[in-house]
Amino acid sequence: MPHTLERVALVTGGSGGIGRAISERLGQDGFSVVVHYAGNRGRADDTVEAIVAAGGQAIAFGGDVADDVAMAGMFALAEQTFGGADVVVHTAGIMPLAPIAEMDLETFDRVQRTNVRGTFIVDQLAARRVRDGGAIINFSTSITRLQTPSYGAYAASKGAVEALTLILARELAGRDVTVNAVAPGPTATPLFLDGKSDELVAQIASRNPMGRLGTPNDIAEVVAFLAGPGRWVNGQVLFANGGAA
Repeated sequence: MPHTLERVALVTGGSGGIGRAISERLGQDGFSVVVHYAGNRGRADDTVEAIVAAGGQAIAFGGDVADDVAMAGMFALAEQTFGGADVVVHTAGIMPLAPIAEMDLETFDRVQRTNVRGTFIVDQLAARRVRDGGAIINFSTSITRLQTPSYGAYAASKGAVEALTLILARELAGRDVTVNAVAPGPTATPLFLDGKSDELVAQIASRNPMGRLGTPNDIAEVVAFLAGPGRWVNGQVLFANGGAA
């Protein structure tokens, strides 16, 4: 990272469970943070306030990640407010679940639009506008390895995210910009816990060698490494799941 410039991070989905933990952690690490949200301005404002209360700088931005004009506005806001963009963390995504035989195509298309098109747009803008020495961090999922039933559409979208990540890392050769994806396992967020009984959650946690679910802070630690000191990790998918297999 250029130490002569203020470091700036953009976090899509930055007001959600994992996204908020990442936004706050990067704020603690000295980044000025653009906290993106899709629909919940209140949660984004809460995240901004938490970063500012801890001594950092942050601003909220709302928009659809699959809308190229909106996302260009997010990068423009980062440049106008903080001077540029060094790290882009793309956590935003949706996860409707249904067996492949039963999922309606409208839902499938919505998953691919948000998770694949959204990643492509954010990565394309990041490739054009992130400063040399920066990092682009996408989000995949350990489901691509776990092959859990009813996650077909979601896993398909994240397989595409991994492909985009690995190719973009090679396309940015010579820029000193790293491109990686983080693949969390089961993590205790509202998105994961929604609709699951306490018994099911306990059962999932017991399958992990560490004997628990991940936490948003566990994932934020991995992102902070890739956003800061992890300069020799590039073109990789990091499975952050406590050893889930």
